[in-house]
Parts: sequence; C-alpha cells; structure tokens
Amino acid sequence: MSANDKINELTISQPTKEMLSIAKEKGIETTWDRLEKQEPHCGFGQLGICCRNCTMGPCRIDPFGGEPRKGVCGATADTIVARNFARMVAAGTAAHSDHGRGVALTLLEGAEGKAPYPIKDKEKLKSVATKLGIEIEGKSDEEIAKEIAKKALEDFSRQNEDTLNFLKAYAPKKRFELWKSLGVLPRNIDREVVDIMHRTSIGVDNDPLSLIVQSIKTSLADGWGGSLLATELQDILFGTPQPVKGFADLGVLDEKKVNIIVHGHEPILSEKIVEAAESEEMQKLAKEVGAEGINVCGMCCTGNELLVRHGVPVAGNFLQQELAIITGAVEAMVVDVQCIMPSLPDIAKCYHTKIISTSKQAKFPGAVHIEFNEENADEIAKEIVKTAIENFKNRKKSVHIPNEKKECIVGFSVEAILSALGGSLDALIDAIKSGKIKGAVGIVGCNNPKVKHNYAHVELTKELIKNDILVVQTGCAAIACAEAGLLSLDAIELAGDGLKEVCKALNVPPVLHLGSCVDCSRILVLLGALAEALGVDISDLPVAGAAPEWMSEKAVAIGTYFVASGVFTVLGVVPPILGSKEVVKIATQDAEKLVGGKFAVETDPVKAAKLIIKHIEEKREKLGI
Repeated sequence: MSANDKINELTISQPTKEMLSIAKEKGIETTWDRLEKQEPHCGFGQLGICCRNCTMGPCRIDPFGGEPRKGVCGATADTIVARNFARMVAAGTAAHSDHGRGVALTLLEGAEGKAPYPIKDKEKLKSVATKLGIEIEGKSDEEIAKEIAKKALEDFSRQNEDTLNFLKAYAPKKRFELWKSLGVLPRNIDREVVDIMHRTSIGVDNDPLSLIVQSIKTSLADGWGGSLLATELQDILFGTPQPVKGFADLGVLDEKKVNIIVHGHEPILSEKIVEAAESEEMQKLAKEVGAEGINVCGMCCTGNELLVRHGVPVAGNFLQQELAIITGAVEAMVVDVQCIMPSLPDIAKCYHTKIISTSKQAKFPGAVHIEFNEENADEIAKEIVKTAIENFKNRKKSVHIPNEKKECIVGFSVEAILSALGGSLDALIDAIKSGKIKGAVGIVGCNNPKVKHNYAHVELTKELIKNDILVVQTGCAAIACAEAGLLSLDAIELAGDGLKEVCKALNVPPVLHLGSCVDCSRILVLLGALAEALGVDISDLPVAGAAPEWMSEKAVAIGTYFVASGVFTVLGVVPPILGSKEVVKIATQDAEKLVGGKFAVETDPVKAAKLIIKHIEEKREKLGI
C-alpha cells in the first residue's frame, strides 16, 4: 500500500489528508503514527480483564476459561471488568463536573464583583432561578445569580440523603420517580465519584451489578448535575446560543493574520481571549508587527462553545489538533483542560508556535505557562494575546494552510429550537406523529484514531437523515459533520422527503449543532420536555443516542447517563467489557429492564443506523403512531 493510500484509510477529511502528507514528508510523528507503534494492543486491556488496583498484581484473567481465573485477591473477571468500567464513569463525571464547578464559582465571583464576568442573558438567569425555586421578585440580577451559584455549589457538597438541586428542577417526573424507586438518585456529585473510587479499591464491592448500579448513579450526577449546571450557567454568563453562521476545518486559518487557536473545554478562558483579540489595542499591535489582524479559531469543545455563541470559526476536532500546528501558521495554541495531546509542545518545536498552558490542573512540559484566574481574567487574556502577536515575527515561510473550509449553521440551544418551532414543541410532536420526522438521534463523542477519522460520524448521520430521522449533535461529532457540510442548508437535500419538508419550512439543517460535550445536557432537557409534553417517560420516545468514534472516559459517563435516562445508545468503538459475560449482559440487556435504556455495539455505521431505525420504529409502534 502506498503512503497516499494509507493516508486515505485514516480519514475522510481532505484537509486532514493534506496535512498528514506534509507530516509524513517532514518526519513529524502524529497520533496515527503512535497508534501504529502501540499495536497490537494488550488483549487483556481491551477486554477489561486486567487489574492494577493494588500491588499484589497487576492481575489478569484468562479470557478462554483457563488459569488464572481469579486475581490474587480472588476477584473474578466479572468483578474486575465492572470495577474498571465504574472507574471510567467516575473519571468522566469528575472531568465534566469539575468544569461545572468552575463555572458556578465564576458566576458567584462575577455576581459579587470579584471577577469581570457580567450576566449576558438575563432571561436565562430568571428562567434557571424559577426552575430552582428561587424567588426573583424585587431582587437584582446579581442577587439572583448569587443564589443560583450557591444552589449549584450545593450539588457538590450536600451531605444528607437528598438529591441534586438541578436534577430535581429539570428531570421529568416519571423518570425522577423511577430513579427514586431504584435508589439511584445521586446525593452530591463529588460524593458519588468518591463512592466509586472507594468501592472499587481492594477488598470493597465485588458484586458486578452493585458496581454498575453505582456507575448509573454517578453518571446521573454528571448528566443531570455537573454537565447540566455547566451548560445553564454558561448560558447565563456568555449568552444562550441562537442560530449563527460559522466555518469549520483547517482552512479557517489565515496566513495574513495572527492565528490563535483556543483548545480545551472551558469558555471562561476562551471568551476572554476573543474579547481581548477584538480590542482596538490588540488589533493595532497586530498591525504593527505586520499582520492584517488577529484570527481566533477554536479547537475541540472550547471551539464549539465559541462557535455556537459567536460564530467564531473552528479549526477542527480532536484528531486535527496536531495538524493545525503543522500548517506553520499558528502563533499560539492556548490550552486549558481535557483532550489536549501531550505531544503538542514536541510538534511545536518544529515550528514557531507557542503552546500556552493556562490551568493549574494541566501542565505541559515544553509549554509556556500563563496561569489563568477569573479575578484577573482581562489582564491575563491580553497577556496571552500579546504573546501570540509578538510571536508573529518568528513565523517561518513554509506555511501550508489547506483551502477547504465549510460553512455551517450552529447554535441550536433548547431555547433556539423552541423558538424555531414557534415557542412550543407542538410542531415537532405533530411532525413526529405524522411520520414526517420518524424520530430523533443524538450523535455525540470523540474521534478515535482506531476509527477512520470522521467517517462513522458522517456516514451514520447521512443514513439517519435519509430515513427522516432528525439528528442533534455535540462535541467532535458536530465538528465532523460541519466539515462534511451536513450542518448547512444544502444538506436538506440529503434528507428524506418528510424531514426535508420540515427543515425547509423551519429553514434549519437536518443536523442541529447543540454545542460542546457538556451540552449533551441540552439533549436531556429536550428529551425531558418532549416526554412531559406527550405524558410519557423518556424511554417511550422514538429516540436513540450514538457515540460512533468515542475514546474518552467522559464518553463512558455520557453514554451511561443516556442509558440511565432511558435512551437506547449505540457505541461504534467496543468498550473494554467483553471479558465479562455478566457485565455485557447487564449493559446490553438487563439495563433496559432496570432503567429503560441499554447499550448496543456496532462498528459499522450503516449497520448501526439500521439498529437505530429498527428501535425507533418499535417505539413508534408502541406509542401507536
């Protein structure tokens, strides 16, 4: 196989292929090269049957029924797999919810006048307060914001047996009562994460079902807690997304401007970078060094946050972060937390690019560290932008920016969707009942170099919209489909006749971009509202979820809270649970009896679409529509 043929097998993205060819020519190692060097992967790890939770091991179990059948402590394959799965859920929940905690603290500091974060969406402020049972009459916006922030922070610290303020306020009644009857209502976010870490340590919980139940409980603390409050409070601080045009792919970089890429997950930083870059002072400084201006672009989920609120262009998703540097056009890549490859500083050494780390939680050897804090946000953001501007003069002549970028329409918050529908869900319900829209699917999650880059996201999406199924997306999945042109009005022509009619009437694409990974909570809120409007549970709805290219522990938490919320969820990458028949049975069969949702695994996106369509048809039949 030639080098070009090999590259064609790695991705469907032409700009990505272009940059991979350049990386190969220059001998620059990328994530795909490192994957190849790791292969074959450890079979025990892939099956989830290795354990290193104490130093009597590491232990592994023979997957074929031979010896060893138990770890040194006596743990079986079922116990080890369940413990490993639970720890992934705990890590994913911790990541999302720590993000949410930071937003809650920022809202509080902004309301107290300690940090330069004014309230951008006063209607959302009042809406969230009302849902939380906060009296708003006669109070200033700052007073209301303080109370909301304190209610959010209670969800991290409550020590009694009550449940989360946000879950109580947002979860549909039937689903809430089911969780209550099952004993899976989370007590507080941190407590459930600690509970998993405790019960999976040596000599504690070794019942696979018990471990999976705690995983469900912890995931609910993420989806209906940490992620949900992050989304809602970010809307208050930075504005609730409304439909806006943007551009996606590596072609958004501009050779004549200072290019700053913000990468990570926390808009508390990236919003300030955009503000600073747009200031007259910084624009003037950029022109003084010979640039025509400053071009801020996003990468991964902080890119999604800026894209859906402001139309700031997004340069790519997870697997494109290294390639952006290889263009030679990036003055600074500003990173905060999550999904940032440790390889970035090494690649940046081949160019003039500065990797600027900003979080006390995420240090990168070889990066410039400018620690960000909310109190001095404006000054620090200016320092970061100035550092990028001053680096423009060090840019080498060998700049190669792919020409391709795609226009997209994004910013479909729940509020924006309701607005497009005329203020209520009635039009959507009518379209579902009439069959013009058969159902809806949330496609979320990461990229994974084990899967052809963007292929599964795009092909699954095409198959679904072709069959009159509305698709909503977040995270790297949404960026993949933006790059493929599926978030444009032109994509309406790829939809089935029924969905096409609805999209034309509403002037929206058949694939709706809801935001970043924490904004999967918007999908939950939308599902809850739809279930309440129809007088059914979420598990009765003709809907499904999918994560075709997932790789992160955060995706495990997301998938688990979707299943726990009653949603059939299809994974395109095999999770590390196949070493336990019992855990597989719980995840793919028994969970449905317990919470109304279950997992399925299908690596072929066309076959995955068939599974989802069959599921939606069955749900429609049960609803009598």
